[in-house]
Parts: sequence; structure tokens; C-alpha cells
Amino acid sequence: QVHLVESGGGLVQAGGSLRLSCTASTRTFNSAAMGWFRRTPGKERDFIAAISGTVNNTYYADSVKGRFTISRDNAKNTVYLQMNSLKPEDTAVYYCAAGPATGYWDHWGQGTQVTVSS
Repeated sequence: QVHLVESGGGLVQAGGSLRLSCTASTRTFNSAAMGWFRRTPGKERDFIAAISGTVNNTYYADSVKGRFTISRDNAKNTVYLQMNSLKPEDTAVYYCAAGPATGYWDHWGQGTQVTVSS
């Protein structure tokens, strides 16, 4: 069982930045695909970004492309989401996910709240 713990959420003004972290308890972190999703009340959970295992290919939703950056530190079993130029519509609970490949998510974190004030 993989355990994912997110951190780094909080309140920020529009135009500001936050960095989310997600640490995974797995011996196979290097090969795991890692992703970030977000959900606002009453809506489905939306894909934000993903990074593949081993080759570290990255993928982004159009809504965050150019503003958010996903990266990983395999030595720390941690994936990051650097969020710049934040907008009020980025307000959501952000979830970390892990899986054998991008698009195949079988483990989820508990979520961390990000609130962007206007």
C-alpha cells in the first residue's frame, strides 16, 4: 500500500505563488507516475499535471500550462507542484496521485486546500 502525504497548501493573493509537496511511502518511487489533481465543491476532480516514472515526461492541463510546474526528487520520494501567477479560479483542494503509468492512478493523498484571494 502506497501512502501519499501532501503539504504546502494555504492562502495566497492572486498573482502569488505556492509550492505543493507530496511524499510517497514506496520503494518503487523512481518508476511510479505521479500526478496532481484538484477539486472544487460540486465539481469533478480535474487533472492538473503529471510526471512519468523513469523518463520524467511531464503533462499539463491547458488551464495551468505555463504557470504550474511539476517536478520530482526521487532521493526524497517527493513530487512537487510549483504554482505561479495564481488566480482565484485555482482555488481548490489539490490531490496527489500515484500509479504505474500516467493515466492509471491507484493511490491518492488526502488533499491540501489552496485558496487564492482576489
